[in-house]
Amino acid sequence: MNPRIMLYRTIILPVVLYGCETWSLTLREERRLKVFENRVLRRIFGLEVHKITGEWKKIHNEEPKDLYCSPNVARMIKLRRMKWAGHVARIGESRDVYRVLIGKPEGKRPLRRPRLRW
Repeated sequence: MNPRIMLYRTIILPVVLYGCETWSLTLREERRLKVFENRVLRRIFGLEVHKITGEWKKIHNEEPKDLYCSPNVARMIKLRRMKWAGHVARIGESRDVYRVLIGKPEGKRPLRRPRLRW
């Protein structure tokens, strides 16, 4: 296995995906993550020399996906969020995390904005 790929999987991906289970991922953020992933994979696989002409060839968006056969970052985030939701659903109703997931907050919010106390 390519040492750069090992570096990407063991160091870069965990840093990028830290805490992703609780993110609310928008389309804009998802697109930015795909751009980041393509940029890193292009740097890993580098430019190629064309076999016949001997000229340098750029790597297009589909080629790193073929060379690196692992799910993209957005897909990994969605999988981790589903795992986390299943874990939280099993821990029970008494925990605060479960109430946040289900969306049943308790208590009342005060009216007006809060005042600063000095």
